[in-house]
Amino acid sequence: MTEQHLPDWADPSVSPAALDAQGVSRRGLLRRAGLFGAAFALGPAATPALAAGGGRFGGEDPRLAYLVGDHHVHSVYSHDAKYTFSQLAAAGAGYGLDWMVFTEHSNVGHARFGAPLEHEEILRARAENPRQLIFQGLEWYIPAAEHCTVFAAPGPHEVDLLTRFESAYDGKLLGYTEGAAGAADTARNEAHAVKAIQWLAEQRRTGYVDDVLVLANHPMRLGIDSPHEMRNWRDAAPEIMIGMEGAPGAQGAALPGWRGTTSIRGEYENKPSAQSWAGYPADAYVTYGGFDWATATVGGLWDALLAEGRLFSVTTNSDAHRVVFDTWKNGDWAAGRNFDNTGRLPDPVNTTTPQPGSDFWPGQFSRTHVGVTRYGYRAVMAGLRAGRVWLDHGHLLDGLEVRLRRERGSGRGVTLGGRLRVRAGEKLVLEITVTTASRPNPRGILPELAHVDVIRGAVRGPAADRDSWRAPDTKVAWTKDVSGRTGTYTLRVPVAVGEEPFYVRLRGSDGNRHGAGYLGAAVDPHGPVPHTPGDGDPWADTWFYSNPIFVDVVGG
Repeated sequence: MTEQHLPDWADPSVSPAALDAQGVSRRGLLRRAGLFGAAFALGPAATPALAAGGGRFGGEDPRLAYLVGDHHVHSVYSHDAKYTFSQLAAAGAGYGLDWMVFTEHSNVGHARFGAPLEHEEILRARAENPRQLIFQGLEWYIPAAEHCTVFAAPGPHEVDLLTRFESAYDGKLLGYTEGAAGAADTARNEAHAVKAIQWLAEQRRTGYVDDVLVLANHPMRLGIDSPHEMRNWRDAAPEIMIGMEGAPGAQGAALPGWRGTTSIRGEYENKPSAQSWAGYPADAYVTYGGFDWATATVGGLWDALLAEGRLFSVTTNSDAHRVVFDTWKNGDWAAGRNFDNTGRLPDPVNTTTPQPGSDFWPGQFSRTHVGVTRYGYRAVMAGLRAGRVWLDHGHLLDGLEVRLRRERGSGRGVTLGGRLRVRAGEKLVLEITVTTASRPNPRGILPELAHVDVIRGAVRGPAADRDSWRAPDTKVAWTKDVSGRTGTYTLRVPVAVGEEPFYVRLRGSDGNRHGAGYLGAAVDPHGPVPHTPGDGDPWADTWFYSNPIFVDVVGG
């Protein structure tokens, strides 16, 4: 694996005077976590703590630093994108990303030519910029469903793994996806998707690759990712299939006056088709505060998965293809050349005139924060697998640290993605440490957090109906108005323990747009709401979400 160097904000040899405002803020967070300098130097990723292991009560997760990334980026190695690899990598670095995953669309040209060509560029970029973590991945066309991010840890077989997987399991290449001749054989196609995930798990188990992860992309955009399919993917290899996009890319799609009167944030402009799962309501096909309906609905599909007592993470990303207000266009093909026989688009050409687009640059608007104990590729993947994840839009926060612990006793407790084992009747405290935005975001706005919500749901075990998308015992349990608060502060929320296990997760926003949640005000009194088509300025409606913490309860 290519040697990595600490980013400037984590490197004590770099003077604070050489850092920008973001770097100064992140260095402060790192110091408070006790991980600055040698304590954060490159090393093996820490094994996730067994918070509830061995029959012990309570838990003790490690101290964490959060690395910011984007797991869904397209370059000239995707047939429908535009930018060079170097343009995107430079943009990501400029917007403060620590890690990026290039996820090119499957295509005959990509499998034959593009993947190895891009790998050569990635190897050069890793050598030339060892302070940036650059993964190679694939956007997999799931048989019987839509898309997934698939990516592996750097190593001698990373590109071979992706090309073998693409050739054997990609629904587009096999003709198993929506609109293709083989799409009607649903049972076969769904089974093939499960086999694909199991195959990836086997490559990790045998050591062919150090690590590999899968996340479902924009699950509700077409409504063809049914609840039972998502459960089947997760159950096939939960250490591999770790979650889904909580918010899609294409967040600039509905900027007023830009793309059209019917445009929706995330390009969620579809209606149910013959391939869509019939159990989704029509309201599921739009975004809520820019977030997918499955995530934004308190008591909805994400909560239904969590109510089974199993982690299923959410993320956000750019899905960068064509950036809003950008002036570049695709270059022209030379005679006899096309994507099928090259695997790469021609370099783009700058027109100096804004071109059509829906996306933001990686890190410009959407950010996924992953808690790690060391700096490096495997550390990021370990943090994602452990569920130590929170996400924000519009650079709403500089930092978020969450701990759930017993009210009596010492110890740090457990953090996002963790499990706390307690007795019935114990008192817990949820500590939420917020670091507010210290600088204007790329739109020139200094974000202000208006409220923090704690969402609580009962854990009832595996769903009897694998197509259920409801968690009727999940609701907003606590809300705090934090308008006007700045800097770093900690909210301490008492959490009562009854007889049954449960989970808690967090959400908050700038307070600009909210209303009764999709399942009613009694469940969610001030949740995200859809924008009017063609009028969805994302910078004026920003939210953060966190992964859950689970509480396992035993008799008193």
